[in-house]
Amino acid sequence: MDNFREKLKDIKAFVFDVDGVFSDNIILHPSGELMRFMNVKDGYAVKTAVDEGYPIGIITGGNSQSVKIRFNGLGVTDIYLASHNKIDDFEDFYMKYSLNPKDILYMGDDIPDMEVMKQTGLACCPADAVEEIKEIAHYISDKKAGAGCVRDVIDQVLKIKKHKN
Repeated sequence: MDNFREKLKDIKAFVFDVDGVFSDNIILHPSGELMRFMNVKDGYAVKTAVDEGYPIGIITGGNSQSVKIRFNGLGVTDIYLASHNKIDDFEDFYMKYSLNPKDILYMGDDIPDMEVMKQTGLACCPADAVEEIKEIAHYISDKKAGAGCVRDVIDQVLKIKKHKN
């Protein structure tokens, strides 16, 4: 976490996992749908970043259409559901925008996020991420999953780049 603040200046895009980042628990509905609680402040930060022109990607192992609907509603168009190899979807995202992986902030919380976090320029995680992820993160938010960790990192990038927020 040595040069975290310096790395913020280079960020040109954001990519996030969903479960364990935007939400901390999944509720099983009798219909079979997985229901998630998400923090509205995280949603506001995502919408603000989209409005400021930042590409945002969502890469999740889950396959819930409600996730797609939520993020489409915030203006996110790059949503990778049922991702079983996140590094391939991450590559698709950065190539689509002609970005260097080092220009991207990625936030994940568990083992499936590890390979992407090793490739990205700024690897971040919520306070309650698994230890293996905390060990490789450049920044560990003081906020837990579903409690504002996404807002935390987006706000820091926007503030250091002097976007109004």
